[in-house]
Amino acid sequence: MANKTISSIAKDLKISRARVYQIIDMLDDNEKPSKDSNDRYVIDDSVVNAIRKYYANSNTKAKQEKTSPIDDKVLDIMRRQLDEKDRQIEKLTQLLNQQQQLNLSTSRQNEKLLDTTTNNPLSQDDIPLKSDDTDVLKPTEGNYKGVDTKTPKKGLFGWLMLKIPLCHIIGKGV
Repeated sequence: MANKTISSIAKDLKISRARVYQIIDMLDDNEKPSKDSNDRYVIDDSVVNAIRKYYANSNTKAKQEKTSPIDDKVLDIMRRQLDEKDRQIEKLTQLLNQQQQLNLSTSRQNEKLLDTTTNNPLSQDDIPLKSDDTDVLKPTEGNYKGVDTKTPKKGLFGWLMLKIPLCHIIGKGV
């Protein structure tokens, strides 16, 4: 087979010419190519095989060195993240269970309250009182003169007073 050039070896191995020169410098003395009268390497098949073998070994070692520690670190990080996610999921599951139990308890209490209120209608004491601002004139800056004035209440007793004279209520008829 004909002698090969540095460029053709670089092209075959898909590396730069400078890398081929580096590999040649790292070869054992008995594997290194000889030089011709123009100070160029004479590369025969044995040298090409030595270059390929060295490149394959160095490339494999480099890949192992690069990938193994990185892969181990990445796997450790991913395992820790997964463990943390598992703990978070467990906490969320517990919180959801507690929330469901609370909702169920509240729902049961509401049902009990509804059952008691439908069987026993509300008494007057159970109905919340509404505030009627028309009952009492609240003092403001414009109308307060130091004397409280009240408007007459329009409740049940006031209605009775209009319909039935006071003397009939007391028992002294006129």
